[in-house]
Amino acid sequence: MDQVQALIVPGKQFAKDSIRLVKRCTKPDRKEYQKIAFATAIGFAIMGFIGFFVKLIHIPINNIIVGA
Repeated sequence: MDQVQALIVPGKQFAKDSIRLVKRCTKPDRKEYQKIAFATAIGFAIMGFIGFFVKLIHIPINNIIVGA
């Protein structure tokens, strides 16, 4: 019986903590949402430029190595 309790108690505690977290969460307001969206867009743009320049540098180096 103690082994069963040892498995059930952590599960109950996790469920209680999860319910408390969901109750405290709120939807972001318009200003916060725009800030998050803007930061995400900047991140995508930066990663895109990095990928573009890596590919741009890789093509001539690959042609030199392969000798096309």
